[in-house]
Amino acid sequence: MFRSLRFRLPTLFLAAIVLAGLVSTAVAVSVSKRYAQTTLRKEAFRQLGTEAAGITEIYTKRINPPKSVDLERASGDQIFYVRRAKGIDLFPGPTPAYTLLPRSILDFRRILAGHTLQFEFTRPVDKTRLLGFARPVKLGDQVFGAIILARPTTRLNQSWLPFAWRLLPAFFAGILVAGALGWYLSRRITEPVLALSDAADEVASGHYGVAVPEVPGRDEISHLSARFREMAAELQAAEALERNFLMTVSHELRTPLTAIRGHVEALLEGVVEDEEARSYSLEVIRLEAERLERLVGDVLDLAKLDTHRFSLFREEVDLERLVDRAYSAFGEEARRRGIDYSRSVTATPVLETDGDRVLQVISNLLANAFRWTPDGGRVGLALSQVDGTIRIAVDDSGPGIPQEEQERIFRPFWSRDGHGTGLGLAIARELAAALGGEIELETQAGKGSRFELVLPANRAV
Repeated sequence: MFRSLRFRLPTLFLAAIVLAGLVSTAVAVSVSKRYAQTTLRKEAFRQLGTEAAGITEIYTKRINPPKSVDLERASGDQIFYVRRAKGIDLFPGPTPAYTLLPRSILDFRRILAGHTLQFEFTRPVDKTRLLGFARPVKLGDQVFGAIILARPTTRLNQSWLPFAWRLLPAFFAGILVAGALGWYLSRRITEPVLALSDAADEVASGHYGVAVPEVPGRDEISHLSARFREMAAELQAAEALERNFLMTVSHELRTPLTAIRGHVEALLEGVVEDEEARSYSLEVIRLEAERLERLVGDVLDLAKLDTHRFSLFREEVDLERLVDRAYSAFGEEARRRGIDYSRSVTATPVLETDGDRVLQVISNLLANAFRWTPDGGRVGLALSQVDGTIRIAVDDSGPGIPQEEQERIFRPFWSRDGHGTGLGLAIARELAAALGGEIELETQAGKGSRFELVLPANRAV
């Protein structure tokens, strides 16, 4: 469970969100604390200044002012005093200020000269950190002393802590919302991935018809889902083609083998007695053996092409003579079926290539044309050179090829009518590519087809 993407991804999402929340909260707390303390410090100095002004007025205008300890109790702040000269006790307090404040902090001369002063200091007695505000006390224009109010900085922290505590619910609420959102998003990601993983297991087990859920959107996962469905469909189609191929090959092998076996048994049993019948049986055996040889050769050629384990033997090839050889091989079938069989040569190039492989491509194209051309139809073979390319075209008057089948006909084992091995055109296209060329198709339903082998003429000699 803990190694599953279903668990790890949401956990990583949540951990990242919590970590980001902690970091952002720490930064927010630090910044807000600094801002709050600055604001509270300014407010504290303002309050101390106001209190100092009030206390100064009390001591200068009242005959019997209250004791400083009572004022401290009322304000919560500590009150110190500075007297200009001994014997003048305008501001009774427990201890003179100079005994509590380091002289390096305060310039008493500035205070006694009539200036207010705000400062921060550490009390030597108990190392308490305080904010201080000093205000001169005047009678008329004459300064008789100064009053100093001090407030511990711990009161600033106490004022800020409620704000900090108010951040905690917001933090946990944010973590909860972000965690729920992260969990939802991670589920949106993991569910299609896990579905694809289950589908991949099914495909690996050979079940190519597995249903793969469609993922909406245009992101990488939806693209992966779409491509996986295409792959599964292609594997399913390939499996169907393979089954069809095995059935077709079995049938194609059984037919000549049955014929050969029948004639051999007849010869062995002495059923065939006269010389003419014996010659006929031997001819049938020879033809069926050649048919078997072609079938096995096609399968081997396709296997070699798929694994790139075949070699090309390049030599100077007279393409006109090569076309004549291919043309002559189908002359007897054309005469027997009454097919209008023509040949056209408008160029006589000599090309450095593998002549046997080129002849094999032309023969496969002609065999396909004769297969689909009805008796009394038309088949043509043409050689030309156009714009730096050598073109060998085979056209027929067959039924043509529907648009949806024009790509399938070049797939191995695919047959339009369920007969034949479906290897001829597949081998022709692979060989054409190996020779540096291609096969172009022009066809229209009901009006025949034109297959054209296009080879580069840059190797012509």
